Amino acid sequence: MKYYYHKLLIKYNNSININLLINNDKQLEKYIEDIKDDTVLGIDTEFRRIDSYFPELCLIQIASRDYLECIDVLSINNLEPLFNKLYDGKTLWVIHSARQDIEALFILSNRIPFSIFDTQIAASLLNFPLQVSYQSLTQELQNIYLEKKHTRFDWTSRPLPKDVLEYALDDVRYLLPNYRILKDKLDSENKTQWLDEETSLLLEQKLYEPNIEQICKKTKGLSKIDSRSQKQAIKLVYWRESTAQKENKPRKWIMSDEKLLDYACGKNNLSVSSKKLFDKFTAQNLKKPIFSKAFHPQKPLSNDEKLKKNELQNLINELALKYNLPPELICSAKSLVKFIRGDSESPLKKGWRSKILKIQQQT
Repeated sequence: MKYYYHKLLIKYNNSININLLINNDKQLEKYIEDIKDDTVLGIDTEFRRIDSYFPELCLIQIASRDYLECIDVLSINNLEPLFNKLYDGKTLWVIHSARQDIEALFILSNRIPFSIFDTQIAASLLNFPLQVSYQSLTQELQNIYLEKKHTRFDWTSRPLPKDVLEYALDDVRYLLPNYRILKDKLDSENKTQWLDEETSLLLEQKLYEPNIEQICKKTKGLSKIDSRSQKQAIKLVYWRESTAQKENKPRKWIMSDEKLLDYACGKNNLSVSSKKLFDKFTAQNLKKPIFSKAFHPQKPLSNDEKLKKNELQNLINELALKYNLPPELICSAKSLVKFIRGDSESPLKKGWRSKILKIQQQT
């Protein structure tokens, strides 16, 4: 029987020939059986989200100890064998910049991975740039240059050309070697627990569910209007989000931020039919506001706050040198202001950041 996956004869070999794509249930079941004992998997996804609210998952690439494969999500009827493996409570996902991949899989599976090793976050803890790309990281760690020639490819199109599949496989081909190198470096610098703290945030299901408060904060201009108009704008944001989900369209296709604020401020009026739908939605869903926080621009720093901020920034720069970290990973300028003003959600009040700050202040 001809294999439908690609056995890695050499651990770091990057010249794998593509034979067949996993694109039916039997092939998937056979593949899952072959990797059943693997507990560390390199994972990447390809999805489309140009004209939809939810990402449409098209392809899953997986690297294991011995196998490398693309799984055609659009052609397989039963993905449960794959989900049972990925979410079995034993499997560690090695993934670069994990959030969107976890979300795309969550939409289909309604499950969150048990544990992940995000190579982008791991690299940032080793003084790489915060948003270092997979390509840059692979070149730095393994001296391998990866071309990005299919970044705008439509992953819903079929059949998938061979060069496109090779391109997709490259996104996981070097993940496990990167993982081993980064893990060794984190262990040597006693930062493994730090990575666990950082990635634990990505394992919270609420992160992948719509957050109206965050959407309001990102609604351009909402913080600049009066409180009465803000309350109406928040209702419109709820309605727009619900409509976008039902119709599976980008929220700004339903209503732009500019139009939303015009309606909230009374500069324009909803059409008669839209007003009826809006009133019905608010009556059924917004009897008790989920939150009533007003959004206002951040107040300018006082002279005392400026002085304290400069002192803390110098301290953070010292910590960055001492612990081999980018200063902005320890605390961004915005978070630093929150810390000065006593915000309990400031990163400097939690976990490893709080510990190294206290140690530095005591010396």
